[in-house]
Amino acid sequence: MKCQDCQEREAIVHMTQIINNEKTTLNLCQQCALARGFHSPLDNMPFPLAEILTGIAAAGPKSTFNKKDDGPKLVCPNCGLEFHEFTQQGRFGCGACYKAFRSRLEPIMRKIHGNSLHRGRGPIIDLNSMDNSEVIPVKEEERLEEELTKAIDTEDFERAAEIRDKLKTIRENLSLENN
Repeated sequence: MKCQDCQEREAIVHMTQIINNEKTTLNLCQQCALARGFHSPLDNMPFPLAEILTGIAAAGPKSTFNKKDDGPKLVCPNCGLEFHEFTQQGRFGCGACYKAFRSRLEPIMRKIHGNSLHRGRGPIIDLNSMDNSEVIPVKEEERLEEELTKAIDTEDFERAAEIRDKLKTIRENLSLENN
């Protein structure tokens, strides 16, 4: 959408104002928005992701972030970023880092979001043109986690143990794919 003032640049500031049931909408580029006096209160404010993640990591005595010496060193096979480097800079090197560091990121996501599973809308996936080998195990893991919670709530501990074992197998397979 083009800026409604200059008609040249892409509009990135969208403002809707309703006064006495009369709606006014502005779609402006950054330069025209600044010329009209609009600015974001968050301009020039750095988002300290690295500090937030490091703070979460430091909260626990045996943090999942600081496991440099416990177990194998986690390295992204695509870009070569090591997990401890991610914890220092707060940025991934590439999209494959999410998969490579999954085992250490899940507990952190639980701390931040209260869950490590995405519950909202996701991207529209064309199942005809993609390989489902990555989507199916994750969906199965989500389904089994819900089932496990229900089994524990109903105190069906034998079923819960079976589901726990299935989840362990799926997670091991996912981590093998990551390495």
